[in-house]
Order: sequence, then structure tokens, then C-alpha cells
Amino acid sequence: MAVTKEMMEALALSEAEYEAIVERLGREPNELEVGLLGSLWSEHCGYKHSKPLLRMFTTESPRLLAALGAENAGAVDIGGGLAIVMKIESHNHPSAIEPYEGAATGVGGIVRDIFAMGARPIALLNSLRFGPPEEGRNRYLLEGVVAGIAGYGNCIGIPNVGGEIGFSPSYSDNPLVNAMCVGIVPKDRLVNATVGAPGNLLVLVGAETGRDGIHGASGLASRAFEDRQDLRPAVQVGNPFLEKVLMEACIEAARMDGVAGVQDLGAAGLSSASAEAADRAGLGAAIDVSKAPRRETAMTPYEVMLSESQERMLVVVEQDAADRVARVFKKWRLNSTVIGHATDDGMITVSEGKDARGALPVSLLTDPPQYRPQGVEPERQRELRAYGLDALPLPSEPPSEVLLKLLASPNVASKEWVYRQYDHHVMTNTVAGPGTDAAVLRIKGTRKGIALTTDGNGRYCSLDPYQGGMIAVAESCRNISTVGAEPIALTDCLNFGNPEKPDVYFQLEECVKGMAAASAAFGAPIISGNVSLYNETRGQGIYPTPIIGALGLLDDVTAHAAMAFRHEGDAVVLLGAGNVASPTASLSGSEYLQVFHDLVAGQPGIDLELEAAVQKCCRSAVREGLLKSAHDCSDGGLAVAIAESCIAGGVGVTIDSALSGRWDAALFGESQSRIVATVSQSQLPDLLRLCGDLGCPASAVGTVGGDSIRVGGVLDVSVADAAAAWRTRP
Repeated sequence: MAVTKEMMEALALSEAEYEAIVERLGREPNELEVGLLGSLWSEHCGYKHSKPLLRMFTTESPRLLAALGAENAGAVDIGGGLAIVMKIESHNHPSAIEPYEGAATGVGGIVRDIFAMGARPIALLNSLRFGPPEEGRNRYLLEGVVAGIAGYGNCIGIPNVGGEIGFSPSYSDNPLVNAMCVGIVPKDRLVNATVGAPGNLLVLVGAETGRDGIHGASGLASRAFEDRQDLRPAVQVGNPFLEKVLMEACIEAARMDGVAGVQDLGAAGLSSASAEAADRAGLGAAIDVSKAPRRETAMTPYEVMLSESQERMLVVVEQDAADRVARVFKKWRLNSTVIGHATDDGMITVSEGKDARGALPVSLLTDPPQYRPQGVEPERQRELRAYGLDALPLPSEPPSEVLLKLLASPNVASKEWVYRQYDHHVMTNTVAGPGTDAAVLRIKGTRKGIALTTDGNGRYCSLDPYQGGMIAVAESCRNISTVGAEPIALTDCLNFGNPEKPDVYFQLEECVKGMAAASAAFGAPIISGNVSLYNETRGQGIYPTPIIGALGLLDDVTAHAAMAFRHEGDAVVLLGAGNVASPTASLSGSEYLQVFHDLVAGQPGIDLELEAAVQKCCRSAVREGLLKSAHDCSDGGLAVAIAESCIAGGVGVTIDSALSGRWDAALFGESQSRIVATVSQSQLPDLLRLCGDLGCPASAVGTVGGDSIRVGGVLDVSVADAAAAWRTRP
């Protein structure tokens, strides 16, 4: 069958790429072969525009056990013979079409990446972006995505312990659904995603194969799209109850001798799973598609190889262990079928019974072209950075009304209505859950704990992607540091528009540079992640939105800080005080500027050396038992951070420090590297001494007490009114 233009469009394969395939292969590929190549060479699987940039990320860490791109997920040593496995991935395009199934299968996919490593998943987090929630389509997407995350995560019994949600017209019709999973495993039981050695058996385990998800990696996730209905068949359908059984069976099997490797069947299904596992071993694989259990009739080899049916794993088993491993899957009442074996010829060979259907070199499948176009900063971006913020009029509303309005804005307001739909206490590891700066989980059998968070701000990146990339990493690490944990590893999801456009590629490259710089500054390597490109609707791309998932380590899980003001009379201290060179510049990219001036402008920035000092000081103060509370100062600025701590503790505060410059910048500017903390009056000198020793600017600015939030003599709001505004559901 001749390869048609329509086939190449479905696979997002360009004519130039097809010509390169013919030249490298030395012949025309058949229909099945071009399907395999199109899927493996897709942006989603091949990382054609991003792989050259991802090499900027440092992987230097004595804790590192599995690095970026080497396995299904990254892994780090946390001591005591234990490893944490973590990864974040996107399911943006499927969620724009079918929000419930798109989000649900996003959770299922990331969970499989974790237990494919032999680790038991212990936590889920997510990072979500939507258009304005008052618009009908955006509301439909929001509610469907949240329901999908809850429906799948609750059924498989993994706690959803944290995350964040943001809103902007930039994401209308193109939501971002980034799912993160964290697992734990004895470090000597980590499993690789490899075929191991020639002769090892390839066992397909789990759900039967259907036609759902075909062209999901290429036609859906690797290009921009407009007609959602035509793409509905490319969205997978999940079964969380089957996933739970599959998870338990795979974890049990992974701990047996004779299991050489485990690989999730995710994007591009059996095609990518077999090719990537073979590539890691420097070998090949022979697959007989007639052996694959199917839930639909008359499926072609093309459909079997490219199906993205969920809840399937490729388990690689040594021949003498085949019966023992099969008994494990039988015990769990799962299909497990030998569909092929590892070969030493470096080829992926597909047959249907005795009939040969296609054969391709693994090296061709896993080596797509890489593109490094010349990015160009758009003039509009430079104009917005240079915008004269000093000329902005002050709001007609008084500061107290501005605070209430910001607390009620969708980006700041409580997300309890979302996370109360998630089970965040199952497994009984959760010490601090959603609604805090970072979730805290105990590591049972030890005194240790881990802290987890996700963070990112597309507005900052839209103005200055380099600074925005640094800020995304810094904010995520800062959230970890506020609970007293040391950031030790990061995972990232890079959500951008069409990389073939020079302005978008500029954003992508600069964000990656900024993230790499910040990761190195904090000594927290990016160990895993995902790139989601072509996020645009009607030719308009989303804000460049790198999302950072961070992992922190606590030596003593009982010695962690919370964000709530608790004790009347405690001193309020601003760590990082006095670091604002130009107060008005702190309004750059702020929530205040968006809400009150309908404007995203200015020059965001961060001093990484100062940021590292502030975070180190906060961690040290928590470990020494000095801090009663600590809370990151971010969206909405100082006044919002203080109000959130008051609401969490049900107590008021008086901030005595005089405000310098414009009150809107002083109260609602979003200068980086600031943490609002509380300390007993008797220990205040000790805290300030520690701050001085560690080079962290700090200032005592007020006192906890009363039932109102009073700041600088210009703002006075009752805690009850602030809480009512903050609990407004968008």
C-alpha cells in the first residue's frame, strides 16, 4: 500500500522527514512501518524540538539513581536503602477534547511510569490551567478534569496530596493538565525499562487491546488542532480498577528474580514500548501481533501496534522464569501473553502469525531528526517589559477592598472545593496535605519525611522566559523550604505553543536556560519530565508555562513548619526583607496588575544567590525549632501571604512597618525571595542572629493577635471577611 499524504498528516510526519526515512532505510516503508516511524518520530515521543535543549539540565547529584530520559521516571536515593521515584507528565490535548477521560488517563499513565520502576506509588499531585471559569466551555473543562482526576485517583487508592490551579484567557479551550506521581522502592530493587538479553520473552500484561488512542501521540499530542470531534477516537478510555490490580501484580512481579525489565505502554503503545526497551539494551525485538489479546475484531497489525489502550504493561521475562511470573499475573486475574522475544539483530520485526508485516532498525525508530531553529524574541514582549508601571494610577478602591478582591480572584482563592474531591489521606502517610505550601508525607519505618509541590507562573514567562524559568524553579523549591525540607530533585513539564514559530521557540529555549541555571543554583537536578508542545487554539498559543514538581527531604518528619499563624504575641518576620530595588517593578506580571489593570507587563526578576540564602535560612530555622510558621510570599504579594496565614490560623495580625513608595506595590507586589514567618518573642533575637549569619535579610514587621489584618496603617480587614472572600468559589 502506497503511503499517502493523508497518512503522513495523521502521523504529523513532514515530507522532508518522510524523504529522510526513505534515504536512511534504503527503501519505501510500508503502511505499518510508516505508522511506527511516524509515532516514534512524533514530537510527543521523539522530542524533536526539545531534546537539544534538555541537555542543558544538570544531572549531577550524589543521590541520583535514574536520570532524565534514562528510564520511565527519575529516581533519587533518600538514605536507609530507599529511593524515591518521581515524574510529571501532561495530558493537555486529550483533556481539551474529553476532559474526564483525558485527565483520568493522564493519572493512569503517570502512575504506570512509577510502578514500572518497581516502586509503589504513594502520592499524586497535579498542576492545572484553564481559561476564565465564568465562561461556559472553560467551566465544563474545569469540572470534567477535576472529576477525572478524582475518579481515577480515588479508585486506585493513591492519595492526591497537592497541586495548583491557575486561570487566564491564554488557556481558553486549551487547558493544561499536568499529573505528577511519586513512588518509593528499596533502591536495590529498581527495575529498568529494557529487554535485557536476547531470548528474553516479551509479555503483554493487562487490558485487551482496542482501537482507542490510535494516533494519540502523533495526530493529537504533536500538532495544534481545531476540530475536536474528529479527534475523539484518539482519546483513551481508562479503567482505574484494572489499573489497581495491574499495579499490585507488577510490583509483586518486579521483586522476583527473572524479571529483566518493565515498560509502560503509553504514547504510541506497543510501538514505543518495544522500540525504547530494545534501544536501552542495544538489541532488537520480534513481535507477533496475532498473540495480542484484543477486545475488538478484525484489528490490523497497524492498529495493534499503535493502539494506546490503557492499563497495559510490557514485562520482559527470562525464559526459565516465565511460568513463575505467569502465575503471579494469573493470581491477580490478569491477561498475560507472550507476544515476542528479544533479538540480537537490532530490528523491530512485526509478524502476524507466520506472515511478516514489517521490519525496521531500532536505531532508525529511536533516532528522529532534531531541530534547533533560531528563536526570535517578539517585539511585543520587549514592549511589555518596558511598560511604564510608575505611570499606572492607583485603584479607586482602598487597600482593604483591593485585598478582598484579590483574595476572591480565581488564581488566589481557596481551591478546597477541588481538593476535597480527592482522597488525600489514604495509605496514612499524609502529614500535611492540599492547601499548604508543600505536602508532607512520612516514610514509614523511619523518622524521615518528604515534601512535595508543583509550581509555575506563565505570566512571568510570557514577559521574560529566562527569568520566568528561574522563578518557576525557585518558587517550587521555596515551597519545599518553607516546611523545612531540603529540595533534592525536580521534575518538569514544559507546556508551550507551536515550536516551529520563532517566538515560541525563543520562549522554550530561554525558559529551559533559566530553569537549568536555577536547578544548578539550588543543587536540585531535574531528573524526569515531559514536554508538551503545540498547545494553541485558533493559532493563538498559551502562555509559556513550565511546571516544576519538587521533592524535598526531611530528616525528622515531626519537625516541619506550617503556614498558619497560631499563637497570639508571636513576632512576624519577613525573610528576604528589603530586597526590592524598585518597588513599582515588583508589580511586574502580578495578580494585582492583571485583576485591577487588565495588564500583564513589566520586568520580572530574581536574584538566585539571595533566593538560595533565604531558603537555606528558613530550612535552618525550622530544623532548629525557631519558626512557629512559614509561608511563601508569591501570588498577590505580601498582603495576600499574610492574609492566607491569618485565615489558616483563625487569628489576626498587626503589621507595624511603614510602607515605602506606592501602597499597591508595597502590599501586592510580587518580589521574589520572600517568606513570611512567625517566631516567639523570646526567640526573635536568635532568629535574627541566624539570618545574619546566613546572609539572609530579615526584619521583624509585626505581631500576631486580634481578629483583624492590619497593615501599615492603611489596611484593616477582619479575618472573617478575608476568609469569606478567599473561600469564594470561581
